[in-house]
Amino acid sequence: MRLGISACLLGTMCRYDGSDNKDGFIINTLGKYFDYEPYCPEAEVFGTPRPTIRLVEVNDETRVHTSFESKDLTNELDESCEKNANRIQNDMLCGFVLKSNSPTCGMERVKVYKDTNAPSEKKGTGRFAAKIKEKYPFLPLEEEGRLKDPWLRENFLMQIFAYKHIHEFVLGKPSFKDLIEFHTQYKYLIYAKSHIFYKKLGYIVANTEKKGLDTVLEEYKWAFLEAINEKGNIKKTYNVLLHIFGYFKKLITSSEKQEILEFIEDYKNKLIPLVAVINILNLYTKRFEHSYLLGQKFLNPYPKELALRSDIKAYK
Repeated sequence: MRLGISACLLGTMCRYDGSDNKDGFIINTLGKYFDYEPYCPEAEVFGTPRPTIRLVEVNDETRVHTSFESKDLTNELDESCEKNANRIQNDMLCGFVLKSNSPTCGMERVKVYKDTNAPSEKKGTGRFAAKIKEKYPFLPLEEEGRLKDPWLRENFLMQIFAYKHIHEFVLGKPSFKDLIEFHTQYKYLIYAKSHIFYKKLGYIVANTEKKGLDTVLEEYKWAFLEAINEKGNIKKTYNVLLHIFGYFKKLITSSEKQEILEFIEDYKNKLIPLVAVINILNLYTKRFEHSYLLGQKFLNPYPKELALRSDIKAYK
């Protein structure tokens, strides 16, 4: 699996002053599971070291100026961002981690200056980040700063693995039967994100209009990508946990039922992390060899060694 990364986060000395922004989580943790493709549109076009740049509002348009001389470099940077964004498709990426607060790579809340005397406002988007969003609206995308939040980190990694899976699935020329099996694996994961997309994807798979396989696969792929781009919340996650518990309640003792329900309620009340509930549900799934649940991506969306749910006490 291959991720695009703002090159400075990998330790490449490509910042304006020749330094880097090496990120430990990216290098030490994600590096065990992904290959990286470094990107730096700024260094590519302006070299290193170089004058600092910033976003400036000029006649209701956001431009890119050097910080001190106010030289307009918008066209040069945009050309480099366009070239690098086009490269993403050729690099077969399944996600991208960008440098926060950068006028080139920042996803959101990047400073935009009105003039030399006016205070800046955190309302901008980096030029490269905006180009990625425009060309690949459902590519999993995050900033290194936001990945410090346990929920955002877990959601991003879940999305990456699902993103890769759907693309590989469609390229494998599946049958209608294969599509049903794929959809079944993701039912609870989708349900935990969006009831609307849960129904929409089910309708596409049902294919009541008798559309051709290629048409159905294309519709399903885009709806699936939209669905995994949604953020879950505690209420929907809690409901999914109760649904899964329902598969065991007639097979276990009263004390075991009580134990599971207490775990689920403790999660809802932010007393224990999500992984504690997932672990006990996985235990009963294996105990009763429940084939339907054994295949559910909600219970095992990525390698357990990532331990991403260990810090999550509630979905925001």
